[in-house]
Amino acid sequence: MPCFEDVFFDFKPAKRVWKPLVKRLVTGTWKPMTLRPGQALFPAHLKRLGLYLHVPFCRNLCPYCPYNRIEYDEALYARFETAAHQEIDLYSRMMDDALRRSGRSRPRIYSLYLGGGTPTVDPRGLERLVSHMQQAFGPADDVCVELHPAAMDDECLDILASVGLTMLSIGVESLNDRILELIGRSHDAATAEDALKRALAKGFHSVNADIMFALPTQTLDDLDSDVSAVLRMGVDQVSTYPIFGFPYTDLGRKLGITGIKRPRGTLIREMLSLIRRRSGEYGLRQCAVWSFLRPGEKKFSSISRHHYIGIGPSAASMTGRQFYVNTFDVNEYASALPSRLPVAAVMDMTPRLEMAYWLYWRAYEMEASAGDFLDLFGAALRSVFGRLLAVPKLFGLLEEHGGSYTVTPKAAYWIHRLQNEYSLNYIDRLWGRCRTEPWPDEVRL
Repeated sequence: MPCFEDVFFDFKPAKRVWKPLVKRLVTGTWKPMTLRPGQALFPAHLKRLGLYLHVPFCRNLCPYCPYNRIEYDEALYARFETAAHQEIDLYSRMMDDALRRSGRSRPRIYSLYLGGGTPTVDPRGLERLVSHMQQAFGPADDVCVELHPAAMDDECLDILASVGLTMLSIGVESLNDRILELIGRSHDAATAEDALKRALAKGFHSVNADIMFALPTQTLDDLDSDVSAVLRMGVDQVSTYPIFGFPYTDLGRKLGITGIKRPRGTLIREMLSLIRRRSGEYGLRQCAVWSFLRPGEKKFSSISRHHYIGIGPSAASMTGRQFYVNTFDVNEYASALPSRLPVAAVMDMTPRLEMAYWLYWRAYEMEASAGDFLDLFGAALRSVFGRLLAVPKLFGLLEEHGGSYTVTPKAAYWIHRLQNEYSLNYIDRLWGRCRTEPWPDEVRL
């Protein structure tokens, strides 16, 4: 039987009213966000900058995965790697020119994030790219990587350590062979357990285990077994998330648009409560809507960087003044380089829209720092969003401390449901379009 929130969020006439209203309150405009062809400008004004590298290759393609990825081909990977090196060089020259004109200092590279696809599908190729990025932009405070349990042997882990890797996340998803087979994963439970143990033994600063829930046929006992097992191994962080459906994924095309259903709200709520309870028993505390961290450890997160430059097919960049995305097609990406950046679509950011972007992802991480906001925007968080945040604060969903805001644990589920209405829709429109059109003329979000 549908729960209240399922009815509320799925009732289309009501959504046509409240969704535009919430967007207006946060972004300050009724207008749709629009990306068009344009030129990316290097952000010489930034003090801190994150870097992202997208490796769009996998040995096996998971049917539910929404990210830009293709089956590994040695020749195509070589073309991608050559082009990625060219993109790094082009950005390096742009940065030097912009800093020379502005008289500013180089930004501190506080994070290098390696995602995919499977970043370690070719470990030596990844080593060359990471080394090049660090030479071009400077060493990063943290180097973070997403790992597939079947693509991280001891030699691979040694290579990662040699280029300064500090934090890693392993896509365990489940430790139940039956469920792993149902969702199309190419590893089994024994491989995932071995991968976690070997990573922990290498002494990296932080090891995160990704666990999926609300999976087909999965029970609360199944999930409890998965979460308890990785916690017993002593991981620093557990990141959990329910299976999502996008019409453009392999699973979505198989089911059709009418077959894409979100898991029931009551099931997600029960499973999130179980994860929170078990994590607490092992000393981990909630650090994001779906993530739980051991006190004193650094948080592994793909969305903690506010300003960043993306390298590789489909990589996005957020500079404050612009948000843009590279073409998804590997051959088109390579063809654009080295003469120009392979940027497919650009959205100019107003100051208010950048503030909204910051608030959106800080809500996901369950903490909005007044100091961080002041450093980025030169304004008080309360003065810009205080009236908007007063309502959830009144209902006990937010706590305010000295102008900063913390999302309470009971609000985590509601943050998830509310953000799903926007982020999944935006991702579906942008990524769905860019997967079929290498250079779209316009994307309206």
